[in-house]
Amino acid sequence: MTDTPFTRRSFMVTGGAVLTAGASSFFVPARANSLAPTPSMRGGSNNYRPGAPIVDRIGGGGFWMTGTVRRAGDGAPLPGQRIQIWAHTTEGHERDPHSHGATLTDAKGEFRLEMPQIVPAFGQPHGHLAYDSGEFETVFLRPIMPSAKDKSLIAHFVLQPF
Repeated sequence: MTDTPFTRRSFMVTGGAVLTAGASSFFVPARANSLAPTPSMRGGSNNYRPGAPIVDRIGGGGFWMTGTVRRAGDGAPLPGQRIQIWAHTTEGHERDPHSHGATLTDAKGEFRLEMPQIVPAFGQPHGHLAYDSGEFETVFLRPIMPSAKDKSLIAHFVLQPF
């Protein structure tokens, strides 16, 4: 009998365990990137004005509308996308042309536009936002603010390609 530390059996068991552990990473299911698209909100398109101009600010400012725009599925940020914003503010009603403006997303897919303070319309302080550039499906949002005293509102878009 030999005093070798490895027998054919121990070699096969150890080798099999190493192969199984190493190969198991090949069989782990891939994590699917499945970020769902944002659905349009009821009432979001109220007083929408196609082609609202891109502006640096709406009115006198003091309130910030911010958010992100990403692609459905992989969640990649979408730079250069046009987001239209309008609301009932201290300077006008949401149907007034001067209460509308648009901005473009930056390299990170983020947007930010200053506007007058949003005030309650129909009992709720809310804003309107639209993605309407045409490369993806149009989405209208109508987020409601927790308080009329808030100085900002955040909205996120996840867009579905046509």
